[in-house]
Amino acid sequence: MSSPFTDFPDTPQRVQQPAQFRPADWPTRPASGGLDKAQLKAALADEVDALHDLQRRLHAEARQALLVVFQAMDAGGKDSTIRAVFSGVNPSGVRVTSFKAPSSLERSHDFLWRTVPALPARGQIGVFNRSYYEDVLIARVHPELAGDGADEPAFWDERLRSITAHERHLAHNRTVVLKFWLHLSYEQQRQRFLRRLRKPDKHWKFDESDVRERAHWDDYMAAYEAAIATTHMDWAPWYVIPADDKPAMRLMVAQVIRHTLEAMGPQYPTVSAERAARLQRLAGALDPEAD
Repeated sequence: MSSPFTDFPDTPQRVQQPAQFRPADWPTRPASGGLDKAQLKAALADEVDALHDLQRRLHAEARQALLVVFQAMDAGGKDSTIRAVFSGVNPSGVRVTSFKAPSSLERSHDFLWRTVPALPARGQIGVFNRSYYEDVLIARVHPELAGDGADEPAFWDERLRSITAHERHLAHNRTVVLKFWLHLSYEQQRQRFLRRLRKPDKHWKFDESDVRERAHWDDYMAAYEAAIATTHMDWAPWYVIPADDKPAMRLMVAQVIRHTLEAMGPQYPTVSAERAARLQRLAGALDPEAD
């Protein structure tokens, strides 16, 4: 077991004092005076190019893995952000897993069980579109989904301790854990729902239960507060990304991932002098006119 990676970028979006974390204290829009939409798009393209090179190095090195967890309220922009940030990365080196309502098989196991097969191997980037955190978010808002004991505060404390222990295990075994909460405002969610309802090509994305869940907004904020305050660690930090402005949100996410991968320092493997000489002889045999 190795020492965990902790060299995550220190940005304004990184939670610094988890015990004092309150969702209402965090903006849902970036500060004014930033880049315009065209500049944001160009900057994101540069980040994607950098991620492409870093992912190739990570894959070739095959010594460490990166797990990127995305959580958000409905219409928070998880799908589009994942698509935009990882659009230029080799698909063979990235696996995106979306976790919906658990199946009967998944419910017959502990709540972490279903996510384990999707964890990235060394050399890979794993992306969780929702995750085991759903079991301390939606399940906490609707405790009937969690089973016996869910009406007791100690039940949720234990689940959060289990998540922290799980992420600690990953971090100590060369899987870097990076977590994003795309922080959407109540009003912006309403506007996005309306756009989905008014555009036929967006109807497939809409679930009537999404509107009903808005009645539990405060409960969800309380659940996020408890989850982030408890599970933010130096080796598994949370970044709270303002999500009302999608182009700015995507750039912030890409920058954090790029800086994290740079700090991980993946390198192409080197070969011995003897093997390098053999390879040169093979090259000479394949191209005798090159000399």
